[in-house]
Amino acid sequence: MSKERIQISEALYDIMPSDYQDLVKSATYGKEDRGWKDIGNTKELIEQHSLCAGCPESMAFRYILASLPNPEDTVMVGSTGCTSLVFPMVAVHNIHSLFGNQNAIASGLKRALSVRFPGRVKDVVVLAGDGATVDIGLDMTLQAWFRQEKFTTICFDNELYANTGGQESGLMQKGFVAKMAPVGKLFDKVRLPEIARESGCHYVVNCTVSKPSLVEKVIRNAVHIAREIGPTYLQLYTPCILEIGKNSMEGLQEMRDSEKPTERFAYKEYVSEPAKQLLAELAAKDKERKAAAKQLAGQAQA
Repeated sequence: MSKERIQISEALYDIMPSDYQDLVKSATYGKEDRGWKDIGNTKELIEQHSLCAGCPESMAFRYILASLPNPEDTVMVGSTGCTSLVFPMVAVHNIHSLFGNQNAIASGLKRALSVRFPGRVKDVVVLAGDGATVDIGLDMTLQAWFRQEKFTTICFDNELYANTGGQESGLMQKGFVAKMAPVGKLFDKVRLPEIARESGCHYVVNCTVSKPSLVEKVIRNAVHIAREIGPTYLQLYTPCILEIGKNSMEGLQEMRDSEKPTERFAYKEYVSEPAKQLLAELAAKDKERKAAAKQLAGQAQA
């Protein structure tokens, strides 16, 4: 990996904010074993982002950005919603699409990158909320999976339309009452992970972002599988603490409560047979690489 493609133009460097200069200088690009443990020593997201204080989405963004296996050759596709407020604050190439058509944009982008850069790995990752993924964009989400497009779709599931005041979404819990859904949800939460599996996704995970090591694992698995085999889907619970009546410091506990074995965000994972084989091969190669590095380190000390 290399930092060569993540640089600020020399002509503009002096007028860029210092925190943005630090973002580019201190990101973990170029490090083979980058991951969530680098957070704190590196910068993946500008501190003065526009998400609310204590928002779990800011946690999720940091974990995801720190876990991308190929960040300098990754393009993220976002959509209208809280996530769109953050993309200008990250040092990863990204595109803002219209509300709901993010998977259509990603389909064309992935194909164009493979033509424009033959022989070079270019990853595409979609990141959108439940409104864009399940409600307004469901058609394009499903069609990308049906076509076996090779990119990862991540849904930040906060179970309502948080960015516009708390309207009901398809992923809202049954019976939940929100500020702009006063009657309460009348039907069950749409089971999109099951739909993803039945629509051809090779790797599907439903979980919260309370455990950074888990987020790192599923992000890396999803991107690697999408790169080599076909579509992958991650549904990550990132509750809107304001819309569910929590204080800014209560988001983490809300996620922990929601991931208990009997709750709706208990960890669930589906891996297709080709994906299982790929992950086993990658694990074996990684083990060999670490063993060789350890041997070289021992020889150097001797």
